Amino acid sequence: MALVYYARPAQALHQIRPGRIVRTNKAQGFALIDLIFVCGIIGLLSSIALPRLLLAKQMAGAASAIGSMRALNSAQLTFALTCGSGFYAPKLTTLGTPPPGTGEAYISPGLGVSDTVIKSNYIIQMVSAPYAGAPATCNGLGPGESGQGFRGAADPATPGNPRFFGTNANNLIYEDTSTLFANMPEIGEPPSGHPLR
Repeated sequence: MALVYYARPAQALHQIRPGRIVRTNKAQGFALIDLIFVCGIIGLLSSIALPRLLLAKQMAGAASAIGSMRALNSAQLTFALTCGSGFYAPKLTTLGTPPPGTGEAYISPGLGVSDTVIKSNYIIQMVSAPYAGAPATCNGLGPGESGQGFRGAADPATPGNPRFFGTNANNLIYEDTSTLFANMPEIGEPPSGHPLR
């Protein structure tokens, strides 16, 4: 006797023996090869996109570091003109201390909370050599604690980032491929690096 097949869209009827009909469902879902193919395509797209994503993250961090250097320059100039009698603050926390009678510090709380701050994957720091002839300031510094100049820097906190920034009392921001903080003078051009325009 011949086998008889009845086909439906979702099921197939098979007659194995005379008088007995067995229903089998059509295979549905993904095969293992389909899953491997999709994972391979996702891996390929990720390997193409990931370097660009890291580069974009570094560029955003560098833009934030440049903004921090500009804020530092502005805060030091304001401090020297209004509170320091022409002298500069020696630390970030000094710029983060508001003068009496006002609740506004010279820099944002994010920059003035500590003498070394990590912001957007950059280490921000600033110092000023004390000058013996400097008078006391309006926000609590004693005589001889302010400086005639200052130097600040933003160094990347993660390896592989080649952009280092620095600034000083010249009110310019310099860029180099290595740290500028150690060799940056408080006034004048650093021995390496170039000013940003």
